[in-house]
Amino acid sequence: MYELAGKRVYVCGHTGMVGSALLRRLQRENCTLVTATRAQVDLTRQDHVEGFFAREQPDAVFLAAGKVGGIAANNTLRAEFIRDNLMIVGNVIHAAWESGVEKLLNLGSTCIYPRLAPQPMPESALLTGPLDPTNEPYAIAKIAAVKMCQAYRDQYGCSFISVMPTNLYGPGDNYHPEHSHLVGALLRRFHEAKVSEARSVIVWGSGTPRREFLYVDDLAEACLFAMRNYDDSEILNIGYGEDVTVLDFAKLVAQVVGFEGSIELDTERPDGPPRKLVDSSRMTQLGWRPTTRLKDGLKLAYADFVARYADQTFRANAR
Repeated sequence: MYELAGKRVYVCGHTGMVGSALLRRLQRENCTLVTATRAQVDLTRQDHVEGFFAREQPDAVFLAAGKVGGIAANNTLRAEFIRDNLMIVGNVIHAAWESGVEKLLNLGSTCIYPRLAPQPMPESALLTGPLDPTNEPYAIAKIAAVKMCQAYRDQYGCSFISVMPTNLYGPGDNYHPEHSHLVGALLRRFHEAKVSEARSVIVWGSGTPRREFLYVDDLAEACLFAMRNYDDSEILNIGYGEDVTVLDFAKLVAQVVGFEGSIELDTERPDGPPRKLVDSSRMTQLGWRPTTRLKDGLKLAYADFVARYADQTFRANAR
């Protein structure tokens, strides 16, 4: 078991939804937290990253940084998504090895799996078929991070692991109307419709794809569990264990927000993969399970959105 007590722990990407959840969880540990803003360290710059690691000498790293966004951002900012994410993971993983980091946890995404992967998606599905074209550049960067962690383990003996969380939501999400993920986009859309007393809300796509959602604080707990208890080259899925259609999910968001109008489907918008449910049985066998029910998590996420929306402090872009 790897213990974090007494260690210097770098949360890379601490201002994002996942990074801030990791900070909240790590604050309950007896460790020294290390962070840096984009203004302090540009993770796409090798000299910045190597200089930071040399100065700070972290013992453990949670690699949660990256350029992220929903289906629209992934499909339109394709060059930025592959370029920025490749540079970030390449710089951080190499600097972690170079500076002697004891353990690194790389956070990936289930978009690494083929568009038509078996459902639920097992870790063994990686690289067994074509990716979904809407997020292929981002997925390739995330696959590169996985393979880089494996290569550094093989060649240098590094204790670098990779976990693949399902779709996430919760405090600190991105609420941009075009570039956010599904949950953030719908919370904002239904809230603004309720406030303006609109009669209907448009939901992108056919509404038939099925998606799995995990509350971000549950993911943070899972990451600490994996950091302590897992040390293998194979990737590890982290999911909620159940999925729901996009339309049914939209109805649940409307209920949580208190919007009483109708839902209209914009079938001209892309659906993405028909289903994305991960097989989390290996994580379950290790001893971890999520604890936050979907409706309860959405209530917490909506409360966070309302607080941020009121003073315009929510994230509103694709970074």
